[in-house]
Amino acid sequence: MAVLIAVLVLVGSIAFVDLVLTLGVVKRLREHTELLAGAGGMPVTVAVGEEVGDFTATSVDGDVVSSALTAADTVVAFFSPTCRPCKDKLPKFTEYARSLPGGRSRVLAVVVGSAEEGAEFIERLSPVARVVAENREGPLHAAFGTAAYPTLLRVTTEDDGRLVVAENHIELDRPFPALT
Repeated sequence: MAVLIAVLVLVGSIAFVDLVLTLGVVKRLREHTELLAGAGGMPVTVAVGEEVGDFTATSVDGDVVSSALTAADTVVAFFSPTCRPCKDKLPKFTEYARSLPGGRSRVLAVVVGSAEEGAEFIERLSPVARVVAENREGPLHAAFGTAAYPTLLRVTTEDDGRLVVAENHIELDRPFPALT
């Protein structure tokens, strides 16, 4: 009988310790969820109304792309070939870009990494956008402050000639705003 009581006390103690540890893990998961939801205060991209920095890059077709040559109401998209949401969003984005007034001259797509790493993305985006392949330290990433993928923006030119972000979250199911 004493052995049975000892075993029950041992099993009960183990179950209690397990319960305390599980509650601690749940508390930490909630804290992490809140931190991730708040994004730690670091902006993912340039805020609406902020000026885009100067940039000059060469597209995969060999064309020069720069802030000075970017037309008003241009869609700018950043994709990473290693990003699952990017792969999921790519077909819808190409459909959206294909429907834009002004054609591919009004769409700029940035693929993270070399042309070889992003070959699939480049192949699918090239018919609907001017495509630049660059690393995270490239001129477009620096100009837009991009830190997450996919990032979809609409930029426009202010009256004073500054290129600014007009929209920093594009809904691909919505029609594009009328061009100015």
